[in-house]
Amino acid sequence: MTLYGIGLGPGDAGLVTLRGRNILDDAEVVYSPGRLSESVAAEHVPEERIGEMDFPMTRDEEKLRSAWKDAAAEIAPRARNATVAFVTLGDPNIYSTFGHLRRTLSAFHPAVTVETIPGVSAVTAFTTALGVEISAGASLSLHEAARGTAPTGPDRMVLFKVTDVPATHEQLTEAGYDVVYGRRLYMEQGETVVTEDPAALCDRDYYTLAYAQKQELEAKPVTAEFETEGTESETAAKPDGGKPPRQGRTCSDSADGVGKTPGAESDQYFADVELERAIAAANGDIPEVPPR
Repeated sequence: MTLYGIGLGPGDAGLVTLRGRNILDDAEVVYSPGRLSESVAAEHVPEERIGEMDFPMTRDEEKLRSAWKDAAAEIAPRARNATVAFVTLGDPNIYSTFGHLRRTLSAFHPAVTVETIPGVSAVTAFTTALGVEISAGASLSLHEAARGTAPTGPDRMVLFKVTDVPATHEQLTEAGYDVVYGRRLYMEQGETVVTEDPAALCDRDYYTLAYAQKQELEAKPVTAEFETEGTESETAAKPDGGKPPRQGRTCSDSADGVGKTPGAESDQYFADVELERAIAAANGDIPEVPPR
């Protein structure tokens, strides 16, 4: 039979593709690498058909390889005789752990047929949630920005794993970018935040993304003229061309909960983050999270 790597989308169970849902219905076992992906799968699959994978929280490459070999050894016998699924958030081939499982099965269990079912990636979900249009002919780069890093150069970027928003923001604005952030979009776990204010995201959260675009970028679609007809005088009358004002807060502010970790009082929040750290470790990147 077949092992299917299924992309569950950005976190909303309603955004699983029809093809993915049909395979979940047929699968004898649905394996999940973490609590967040399991919670989405559980909207479509009975609990007794969901299997968990256990990954060590370590950077030790030998231990990580051993963990993937154990996972493959668990899955392979079932996949040879039945339909089995391995689910991930987003798309299985974009910043996902599924590639590790596919390579391990290919090396040690070549008889297992593997098929990938694409999902709604964080890239498309993020731009949709923020109303960002990447028009025809425009370029877009994907980068990770963990631990305060800030890739620069391309005109437009979507940044993943922005775990130190203030540090990344400072570097991007100095390099001439306008930046907007989205956190835990389409996810039921934790607080969803969309903001241009880095002080609103002082805490570290693995599921924070950013869209950065060079200031005064001139590329516009031909129909952009329709949006300006009859509105130019209104925009000119507003400060900063109608853009929302900056909040001017800092990470040391405590008003309105700024600087606090969304859901930090919940054991489930830490359980989710720790499990996702284990998955990130398999990719060689352990995200920084608030201490217990």
